[in-house]
Amino acid sequence: MSDNLEKLHEHYREGDNQFRIAGGVEGIQKLANDFYDQMETLPEAKHILGLHPGDLTESREKLGRFLCGYMNGPDLYKEKYGPLQLAPAHAHIPIGTDEKEAWLLCMEKALEQQPYPQAFKDFLLQRLAIPAERCRNQP
Repeated sequence: MSDNLEKLHEHYREGDNQFRIAGGVEGIQKLANDFYDQMETLPEAKHILGLHPGDLTESREKLGRFLCGYMNGPDLYKEKYGPLQLAPAHAHIPIGTDEKEAWLLCMEKALEQQPYPQAFKDFLLQRLAIPAERCRNQP
């Protein structure tokens, strides 16, 4: 990684910069909604869509709340649902490499729709690959 990119990534990690750059609660909820819109339309995501409840309202809210805290904003997920442990929360769902990759594809497409700088989109996608991998529970 170039020195400039490393400095930029350090800047994103400072305080609540990620939360602010993403547009706060409203911007992050838009990202979560765009993510689920992608899941509902991408053929590659049909399988993971089927792993969700028919009504995605709560899923959209939970993702938005998770992302707020993950981006160093308020821990809205914990406020409403308690502490989040990704692996146990997803243990009942068979998540392998294909499901993880479909989830990341939905996030990549949702990030493309956001008015964020491209370097920030790239940073977030790279960063979100970590919890996506933590949810994987199948070979």
